[in-house]
Amino acid sequence: MRRVVALGGGDPAGVPALALEELVAAGAADVRCAALIAFLAERGVRHVADAPVIAADDLTAWRLVRDDTELVPSLEREALAARATAQALGRLWEITVRLRRDCPWDREQTPATIVPHTIEEAYELADVALAGPPDARLVDELGDVLFQSFILSVMTREAGAGDLSDVACGIADKLVRRHPHVYGEVEVETTDDVLRNWEGIKREQEGREGIFHDIPASLPTLLQALKTQKRASAIGFDWNEWSGAEAATRDELDELVQALAEHPPGGAEPAQDVRDEAGDVLFAAVNLLRLIRVDPETALRGAAGRFRARVEEAERLADEQGVAFGSLVLAEQERYYRAAKERLARLPPEGAR
Repeated sequence: MRRVVALGGGDPAGVPALALEELVAAGAADVRCAALIAFLAERGVRHVADAPVIAADDLTAWRLVRDDTELVPSLEREALAARATAQALGRLWEITVRLRRDCPWDREQTPATIVPHTIEEAYELADVALAGPPDARLVDELGDVLFQSFILSVMTREAGAGDLSDVACGIADKLVRRHPHVYGEVEVETTDDVLRNWEGIKREQEGREGIFHDIPASLPTLLQALKTQKRASAIGFDWNEWSGAEAATRDELDELVQALAEHPPGGAEPAQDVRDEAGDVLFAAVNLLRLIRVDPETALRGAAGRFRARVEEAERLADEQGVAFGSLVLAEQERYYRAAKERLARLPPEGAR
């Protein structure tokens, strides 16, 4: 069984004293960091490819022990993982700073020009994250989003507002502060208890004012509705059971039907009453989904995806019979749609294929 000694970031000036002592005592090591071979040789550590001790920078050391459970790290695994992450993030920061300095495109960017890319990357990340179990594609998309944080942090440093270290320390302190049940003496029993504490801390310790504090107007409307409802719930203004929200949703739908009876559709625009009642139906539906722990954005994306798949399958079924799906009357289209729905339901889940 080989032992892996982590040597810091690969810079001779940053080799941990304990790691150096261990290597000197071993006398020979399989050195996986070219920059350190001469440095170690000067201290009596010979480079031997099949030595029982492997010497590597933190990132290489972590990847070795992560991928081979027979290797024994000189550090606790999570401590080594943290050091390897710090090394990787440090390299990304150096690259980001250089791009900002040396790349004409990166030099010209401002927060206003970067944010559209940030939003686009976030949506691409969401698509991959919701597509199935985490995989290499998710790792790639996470990298794209991470870079957005780094480039914006360079801009905050340029403006004198703080740099990436302030960003990291700020969110770390915030997470500790908002989790007193983990880092303090507060006791909780349920997720709802955690969320109520979270909202209370934001209002009392962080100076958030008003019930509906800090709900960005730029949020997608489903998420804006959801956050609004959560803010109200945090002060106790909420249904005790999901059945109350279900009944309210039915009531709102009845009111929409009544408004349509009074103002039948057909004009250039629907009547204000119809628009208002339609909004109430959507808002009530979001509330119901919140109480049954279903994310409305994810649920709606899934429904849209299933609908697309079924219509496309219905078109294929019609095409197999020499019929143009788009030329059929609604009743025939519906027949093919039902057949497509049944066929797709018999297929194994995407991850099982």
